[in-house]
This record gives sequence, structure tokens and C-alpha cells, in this order.
Amino acid sequence: MAYAMRQAKPDVFVGYPITPASDILTTVAKYVADGRMGCELVTAESEHSVASALFGASAAGARCFTATSSQGLALMHEVLHIISGARLPVVIGSSSRSLSSPLNVHGDHQDFMDMRDASFIQIFSENSQDSYDNLLQAIRVAEKVHLPAIVSNDGFITSHNLEAVEVLNDKEAYQFVGDFKPAYSILDIKNPITINPLVLPDSFMEVKKTQSEAMRDAKKVILEIGRNYLKITGREYDFFRKYKLDDAEIAIVVMGSTAETAQGVVDSLRKKKIKAGILALRVFRPFPFEEIASALKNCKAVCVMDRTDGYSGFGGPLFVETAAALQKKDINIISRIYGLGGREINEEMIMSVFLDLKNLSENKKVKKFDYVGSS
Repeated sequence: MAYAMRQAKPDVFVGYPITPASDILTTVAKYVADGRMGCELVTAESEHSVASALFGASAAGARCFTATSSQGLALMHEVLHIISGARLPVVIGSSSRSLSSPLNVHGDHQDFMDMRDASFIQIFSENSQDSYDNLLQAIRVAEKVHLPAIVSNDGFITSHNLEAVEVLNDKEAYQFVGDFKPAYSILDIKNPITINPLVLPDSFMEVKKTQSEAMRDAKKVILEIGRNYLKITGREYDFFRKYKLDDAEIAIVVMGSTAETAQGVVDSLRKKKIKAGILALRVFRPFPFEEIASALKNCKAVCVMDRTDGYSGFGGPLFVETAAALQKKDINIISRIYGLGGREINEEMIMSVFLDLKNLSENKKVKKFDYVGSS
């Protein structure tokens, strides 16, 4: 992600280190020190200050990036809403991590889901290649629809894994991202404007409605930019990746690195003539509810696996939104929570989920909501 940020030639990078996203900041700092990245590097005193500085710099017309995770993202939360409400295309690179309490520095998706109503475009990566590709694409999407974006991956599992990654050369990458053309700048004294003013009830809803419409419109922009990226890299990106899903009778919906682990389980089940499949969600915001419903329409039973609990007593946040998307489909759907605080998720555990789905498809009694891999 730091490499992609360098290639996009940002004007400002504001950062404060936090595990496991600190390597993005330290790598950017090295690029700047070595003269490979010409941006203004600001090291703030806290993540709240990071977000505040990003708001000011972006409002002034700068291309701005940062990196954070977990409590850092939570500390930014107040300002995240201000950034999105001002329609500023700030981009965050993140490695998702648990939130306290108790203190845990390992990977799950609580921080990513904690900002699901902050009006950020939210993209999740399965591996290191995705992290690079998604970051470049997110910049273009954010700047075209005038909404901020966050690109995340699994903390430690992906962020500290060593993988070969295919990258564009610097010229190709910058040509893809393009020059930054801000919608406005508070430094334009010939066209003075007010940013983040007091808005009373007579017009507040109209402002928020345009924000909502921008998120809805981002769907077609994400697909358009994905097609452009395919042309120059040969790598295809959609709202989600399907694995043996088209004829599947049972399937899991999952985000992040677990999708790759699950592929081996699906292959084993297919050898036993069990039609299993995977929907690996990439884009969480905007939520592709129609496309998910279409992709899962032939399934008899679906399990949504959340790497966080929504604490509703009903299921994780990804489960709730997927269930809403499938409300008009005759599909049995269950929720499973897994991998909290970096807990291992292995093929045996995923196999147990598919066996539950097989039983459910045969009208046998199965728990609607449960934890996988806990004592």
C-alpha cells in the first residue's frame, strides 16, 4: 500500500504509528527521506490530529493519504464523518485489528466494521496483491465520486506476510491514477467558500442525501475503474470474487484472507460431489446488495462468516446486511463468528461450517448463530 501511495504522488501524508499498520508510515517516511516521494510528511501527536490535518489539507486541494488501524481508526472516528460530509477524497490504508477491551493487537475486522456508517468507500483485500491493486483503484474512485476511501487487509495475516506482488512501473501507475483535480480549495481566494458550516433542519437532509447518492453512484464507478485496471494489468476486480459459486447449492460469504483458506475446503467437497462455493466480498461500501442476491440465488443454504461480532445477538454485521439482501430469496442463511483477536481459522473449522450448511440444505436443525473455533 505504501508503494502504491508513492506512485500516486500525494501532496500530503499525515501519520501516527499503530500496530499492525505502522509499516505503511515507516515505509512512506523512508521514501520521503530517500527523495523517492516528494510529499509533505506530517507526523501528528495522535490519530485524531492526523484526521484533522487530513481534513485541512484535503480542503486546501491536496491529495492526501494516511495509514492506521484499530484504536487509531477509532480515535479518528469523530473527524471521519467530517471528512466524508465535506466530500473530501482522503484515502486510508489499513491493516484491520481488534478493538479493546481486552487489549489485543492481532487481526480481526472490528475496526473496519466500526466505521461502516461513516460514508467511506470500504474495500477489503484478500492478499498483498489485492492490497496494492485496491489502493490504486480506491484513489481514482474516491477522487471521482468525492468521497473518502479506506483499503484494508487482515492485520498480521496479510500485513506481515511475505508475498511476491506484481506492480506497475511508476509512469504506468501515475497515468492510471491521474492528476488530482480537487472539487474546491479553501485557498482559492477568488472563489471563497465555507467548509463544514452550521446547517439547520431546513437543509441538512438535502446535504446528506447528496452524500448518500454519491455512495450509490460509486458502484458503477468502481466497476468502470476495475475494467480500466484489467486492461493494463490483466487482473480482474469486481464487487466480489466468486469461487465455484455459479452452480453451488451451499456457499459461504466471507471477507479477507479466509476466502483463500476456504478454497481448499471447497475443492475437497467438490470431489465428494457436494456443490460448495465461496463469495469473497471485496467492496463493503457501497454494499452490492443486488449483485450479492443475484450471485447467491441458486443456493439452498448460505453462511456469512464475520471476523467480528455485531453484538446484536443475531449475527455479525456482514451477516445482517447479506440477510437483508437475500430477504426476497428462498435461501436459508446462518451466521458464524470466527477469528477474533487473530484466532486461527483453518480448513477443519471451515469444513464444519460447510457441513452445517449441508445439513441445513437437507432441512436438518442447525444453529442460526454461533462462534467457530472457540472453546
